[in-house]
Amino acid sequence: MKKVLIIDTSILCVYLGVPGKETCGNNNDKWDKKRVEIRFQEEEKQGTDFILPLATIIETGNHIAQANSKRYEIAQTFADILMKVADGVIPWAVFTTQIDELWSLEKLKELALEWPILASQQISIGDATIKFVAEYYAKTGCEVEILTGDDGLKAYEPITPPQTRRSSRNK
Repeated sequence: MKKVLIIDTSILCVYLGVPGKETCGNNNDKWDKKRVEIRFQEEEKQGTDFILPLATIIETGNHIAQANSKRYEIAQTFADILMKVADGVIPWAVFTTQIDELWSLEKLKELALEWPILASQQISIGDATIKFVAEYYAKTGCEVEILTGDDGLKAYEPITPPQTRRSSRNK
């Protein structure tokens, strides 16, 4: 089963070292740059696809632009990552079906219906779209993990159904 790792803003900000966002998660599950780098290396070795939802790209860019220092340096590092993604140099991908799958008129209506409930649970509209990305990949049969320091978003990670094993019995 193919695995996809959906990268959330909190993890990407830690990876990039955005000032004020160098760690994420709760005290029992804290993420820092070293832990994120190790996890990325492990997943890359296993052939996992890294997915960058549009919301993650936009939100990370906003955090970089609002940082109190190193804005240009971090923006350049992020721009380099995006160029490598576009050129297929690193195993990350932008969720390319976002226009059809996330921003179609039907999906926009679905988001409009679901988001007020999610907002009441303090789930941002960006996180709601990341939830939709995760559901999209789960429906294609992939094992899906949302890599995030946000317990609220992590709770919306789709459950991967157990693989059924075929019997090799002769009849």
